[in-house]
Formats: sequence, C-alpha cells, structure tokens
Amino acid sequence: MTLSTYRKKRKFDRTPEPKGSITAAARRGSSLVDVMQKHMASRLHYDLRLEWGGVLLSWAVPRGPSLDPAVKRLALQTEDHPLEYADFEGVIPAGEYGSGTVLLWDQGTWQPEKLNADGSLPEREIKFRLHGKKLRGSWVLVHTRSMRANGHRSIWLLIKHRDQYASTRDITSDEPRSVTSRCLLSQIAHDGGGDVERASIGDLPDTARSKNRATPAQEIGKRGKRR
Repeated sequence: MTLSTYRKKRKFDRTPEPKGSITAAARRGSSLVDVMQKHMASRLHYDLRLEWGGVLLSWAVPRGPSLDPAVKRLALQTEDHPLEYADFEGVIPAGEYGSGTVLLWDQGTWQPEKLNADGSLPEREIKFRLHGKKLRGSWVLVHTRSMRANGHRSIWLLIKHRDQYASTRDITSDEPRSVTSRCLLSQIAHDGGGDVERASIGDLPDTARSKNRATPAQEIGKRGKRR
C-alpha cells in the first residue's frame, strides 16, 4: 500500500488536502478509523475510507450508502489516502484533481469480520462492522471486476447486512450535515471560497435532485429579483 498515486495527483501548494506523513499511524489509536466523506466534485458522490496498513483504503460510492440490505450500491476503488484525510473537510480549488467541496459525512471506527490466514483482508469479499455516528452494524464490499480506467482500481458493491441497523429510510437525504461542523456542503463552500451554488445541489434530497429542482442558492437569487 502506497500514497505515491495520491501524491502524484495533487499539488499541495494549491490544495488544502493533507500530504500524509509516515508518523500518522503512530498518532492514531489501536482502533481502525472509518470515514465517509460527501464530495461535490464533477458530480456528487460519497467516499468510503477504511484504515488498513497505515493508509485509508478508498472507494467512491456514486449514490452513497443505503441501509436497505436489498439495495446494492456501486463502489469504485480509488487510490489509497493518508490517515490525516479522515479529518479533512473543505474546498479543493477549481482546476485541481477532485476540485469541489468535501463534507465529513460520517466518522468512527470499523472492524473486519474475517481475515485471511496471514492477517490480510480478503480480496473478493470484505465483511466488516462499522461503528460510526451514522453508519453502524454489519456491511460487505463485494468485488465484481477489475479495471484501471479513470484512476479506479476495481469495481465493488457496497451492501448492508440484515441486522438491527438495517432500514429502508434514505439516510443520505435524512442526514445531510457534517458530523463534525454540522454544516451543509453549501456552508463549507461559502466558508472556503468555493462554488456555493454548485455545492448546494448536493444539499438537496435525492428526489429533488432527480427532478432538477432549483438549488437553495438559485431560490435565493429568484427571491432577490422579485424585490
């Protein structure tokens, strides 16, 4: 596991993202870190990150997690991220890799439910438990096929197991705010000098986005023109 790909894609004199240090693992406790970030880049997606081997293994989940065991969510594996990224929330400037607004949507710890004989993670099916503020209980990542296009390593499915935390409610729409700052994407964009109108699209429920309803920023503009 290496951070070389992560670092090659970023210009750290332009982006507030952490470069990562070799001492990051020493600053963490014995529990494995779990984080999910809501990222309004070229399009809205959620980034699942699980600490393993001194880095954050990362998957981009286009539609975000579902608590419904009957729903399988696409998860595209991306480059490993540094452990410091588990605390990152802010604006990646325009023109930089992944430009857009990042919100710390969930944070906690995780446990693999099964390891290989040598203590490594299974390559095809990772069963694990989440102890986050929003996501909890038993989950699985199922590998479907490998690919190397657009920086993605392979294609997986993220699925919630049936347990006391399973539900049919839409948690991404019900709980849009950051678990640390309590901000919405639009507020983070405003504070960080980002694109507030674009970020506000990610604050809308899924049903509203699919119907192309006006964003909060657009509604404010309309009210201003009527005066």
